[in-house]
Amino acid sequence: MATVNFLLGILCLAFTGSFALFNRNMLIPPAVELNKEDTGQRNRLVEIAAHELGTREKTRQNDGLKVEAYLACVQLQKGQPYCAAFVSWVYAREGLPEPRSGWSPALFPASRLTRAAAPGNVLGIYFAALKRIAHVGLIMRQDGEWVTSIEANTNVSGSREGDGVYKKRRHLKTIYRIADWVKGREKQ
Repeated sequence: MATVNFLLGILCLAFTGSFALFNRNMLIPPAVELNKEDTGQRNRLVEIAAHELGTREKTRQNDGLKVEAYLACVQLQKGQPYCAAFVSWVYAREGLPEPRSGWSPALFPASRLTRAAAPGNVLGIYFAALKRIAHVGLIMRQDGEWVTSIEANTNVSGSREGDGVYKKRRHLKTIYRIADWVKGREKQ
């Protein structure tokens, strides 16, 4: 019995000691190597989105000229949530054919998922109460474990039921999915 306890103790020590081998930086997505064409397109996406910073709803009812233009890009009427429509509108302004959806989960098909928080990629925030991604934004840049993004239908506190387009700073651990709609695409 003592031998079994001794062996289990060694096994337990070896197992718990192995956690020290893990590097916390393994949690940070790898640096992204981008070709010049992708870099230019990603920068233009961020510029288009940044130009919309400060856009506010007219009556706090998901309305107003700009908000309705975002919604029209995905054939939605005024009054609908528009975070995904905004991302689709930005991509449309850059001349890219996709994504085009007002439904935030649709912006994250398996073929577009990535770990890279590169400029122009789309981030998705999961809401447990809805059991789905229910808010999205466009990544501007990554600084260590933090991502700066441009998001619509949000506010200063980061709500998914906000009043306009804001710059947000989010920790990587709060981002559920990242989608890359630039890589492998040519401007049309």
